[in-house]
Amino acid sequence: MLLKPEEVAECLNVGRSKVYELMRAGALESVQIGACRRVPRAAVTAYVESLRANLVAS
Repeated sequence: MLLKPEEVAECLNVGRSKVYELMRAGALESVQIGACRRVPRAAVTAYVESLRANLVAS
């Protein structure tokens, strides 16, 4: 249900630092568990859908 930033980077075919950048900007939802940051699978899907919606709107 929750992915590590490295796993999200692999799914999106981007670098790990880009995933952290997206999380900091609020574009990619994440949760904190102790000292770890995790991304819900649904948040990755929502992010991709938002990219697609922006493409269609343009």
